[in-house]
Amino acid sequence: MATESKEEVMEAKASARHVRVSPQKARRVVDLIRGKAATDAVTVLTFAPQSASEPVKKVLESAIANARVKADRESVAFDERNLVITAAFVDEGPTMKRFRPRAQGRAGRINKRTSHITVVVAQPENTKGAR
Repeated sequence: MATESKEEVMEAKASARHVRVSPQKARRVVDLIRGKAATDAVTVLTFAPQSASEPVKKVLESAIANARVKADRESVAFDERNLVITAAFVDEGPTMKRFRPRAQGRAGRINKRTSHITVVVAQPENTKGAR
């Protein structure tokens, strides 16, 4: 019986890998939207001043689209307004190492960091049959 209730929760995931923004900066933006309704989170990201909000918004919109496709495939009623961000996290990607000349023949290393951004949206069970 526990497996039946698990299957009822529709969950969709999207991720962007090797995004050229540092994970620290991307996490500041992801923390703004975690746990919110998906439509509210898109609005927040649209007007957020951080440059990392654009790739995070793209990933969120992709997760919403993935949920729509998944609902169509399973012939389940879909309402974008019921989606909630259940998980959103940023992992560190590979770092590109670059060198810049410094004084007296030395070289200073510059780390160009990348991020792996992942967003999971789900339709909670209690709002599923409400509409």
